[in-house]
Amino acid sequence: MIRRGTMYKQREIVIIPIPYTDLSSQKKRPVVVISNDHYNGAMEDIVVVAMTSNVEKKDYSILVSNKDMEEGILLYESMIRVDKIYTLKQSIVSKKFGFLKKELFNQIKTLINTKVAFKIITRRQGGGDESILNSMLKEPTTKPTLVTFEGDFV
Repeated sequence: MIRRGTMYKQREIVIIPIPYTDLSSQKKRPVVVISNDHYNGAMEDIVVVAMTSNVEKKDYSILVSNKDMEEGILLYESMIRVDKIYTLKQSIVSKKFGFLKKELFNQIKTLINTKVAFKIITRRQGGGDESILNSMLKEPTTKPTLVTFEGDFV
């Protein structure tokens, strides 16, 4: 299925209404599109990470400045917050703002994979809960753990 209308591209900075975490209100804020172009072309949604002009260093943030821009100009140095991930309708985008260089986008992907992503353990048929526990103990992690199932369990 190909969707109609404007398609936003991975690495693009767009302006979007972002709700406060308590959902009490919202403000227009820049975000970086992280979903790939195939997904963006097929779906009505985009997956984004938030940007903020608060440049206080946090574990889940990357500094971005005009040197990191392939297109567009930032008014202020900003932080990209990879711990603030949203899935939003493409139709609520107010405007396109700029485009990040691949090098910075690769840093975003790396930070998501090392700090935010789930550790996935596949449970195979006949493995039992003990094998899941052993897998978790062999590779300790602070990431949330998602256990998937493989094979016929019925």
